[in-house]
Amino acid sequence: MSPLLLAILAYVAVQLAIGFWVSRRIRTEDDYLVAGRSMGPLLASGTIFATWFGAETCLGGAGGAYTHGVSLGTAEPFAYGLCIVFMGLVFATRLWNLKLTTLGDFFRARYSRGVEQLAVLLMAPTSLLWAAAQIRAFGQVLSSASELEIELGIALATGLVVLYTACGGLLADAITDLVQGVCLIVGLVVILFGVVQVGGGWEATLAGIGPERLRLVPEEGGSLLALLEAWCVPILGSVVAQELVVRVSASRSARVARISALAGGGLYVLVGLIPVFLGLAGATLVPGLADEEAILPELAGRFLSPFAYALFAGALVSAILSTVDSTLLVCSSLLVHNLVLPRLPGASERAKVRLARLGVVGFGLAAFVLALQSESVSSLVELASSLGSAGLFVILLLGLFTRSGAAPSAYAALLGGLAVYVFASQREAEYPFLLSLAAAFAGFVLLAPFRSAPAPTARAKIE
Repeated sequence: MSPLLLAILAYVAVQLAIGFWVSRRIRTEDDYLVAGRSMGPLLASGTIFATWFGAETCLGGAGGAYTHGVSLGTAEPFAYGLCIVFMGLVFATRLWNLKLTTLGDFFRARYSRGVEQLAVLLMAPTSLLWAAAQIRAFGQVLSSASELEIELGIALATGLVVLYTACGGLLADAITDLVQGVCLIVGLVVILFGVVQVGGGWEATLAGIGPERLRLVPEEGGSLLALLEAWCVPILGSVVAQELVVRVSASRSARVARISALAGGGLYVLVGLIPVFLGLAGATLVPGLADEEAILPELAGRFLSPFAYALFAGALVSAILSTVDSTLLVCSSLLVHNLVLPRLPGASERAKVRLARLGVVGFGLAAFVLALQSESVSSLVELASSLGSAGLFVILLLGLFTRSGAAPSAYAALLGGLAVYVFASQREAEYPFLLSLAAAFAGFVLLAPFRSAPAPTARAKIE
């Protein structure tokens, strides 16, 4: 067993220890799923940043800059960071005031039980795809750090992640996210300075990035609609992610929820610029890579000392773990809280927590199967950000801020948006997300006159 693999496993063991320690404090479903609604600004902003900063931010962001440079069509990290800021500016205060456990609770109170269930069936696969992307990336790290086959690496990654996620719930998730976020920043800063030193200093490294690598218009061209498509998928498609909503709900006040989202989004963009810069510099230092997503590991392996490389590996593992534990927990919360528990009205708090933990295990196995079948981290994340999310965004936005529409409008938005997205994607239409967004808005508005319902303003309407 290589020293690097031992270091990675030791690092994961620390996360396991935190999960076991926090698990002793869990008594109720609220403790497990929303951390007792007790997170302060440091913990909340740290977990928002770390959860969002996944493998695709490091590998996909650097790889995209390596191959295509940076332009207005570059979504990573700008659009995803803006998504978090958008949550803080527009949604955070209202969502916190509702005291939600999941976003499905809002859809039940605002529309109907059927809308809640349909929305959950759209949200859970999204989180599952995201989890599969992170597990695959973790398996690739374990495989490259040892002589393990990629399939065995993915299996080991799944087992480790499921174990510590199932133990501690959201509070353990948030605490480990904070630790992982610090390790992530340290590791990326180490490789940044290592690459700059090899490149001859800041001035020489920057000079090596040709002006053609930095442009307003993408190298393949693109209309305004193409740019809107590239930015709307991460911003509007991801703002409805339960991974983000639950951290808003778990904050200890509306003010903390708002500030934490703004701080987390700003930190995401700032730190996310490091992989982008490394991808730009890597095109000069390591030209001709067949796999663009390998640029960060390639730079680290060529130019860092063994100790510095271990720090980089820790950063990559941190980025992965901080995302995958959140996605598995979200999958479980949506399934158990919104679909299973309503059919078990007499369930005790202990039984609710046990069911949530079993859900983490079940979705972990499903993510493992998906991770084995996928060949790209970024493609999984892009699909996760866009599948069914147009309708979810429409019914959240109009449900929170207007009194128009009820269950028929919500069904039309969800089903219409999904159908148009699937059809447009199969026909290889240029703007499938924008088309699905337009269809969702149209469906909601056309059926709005049939009924109207007031937006919920109190916890009683959620329960």
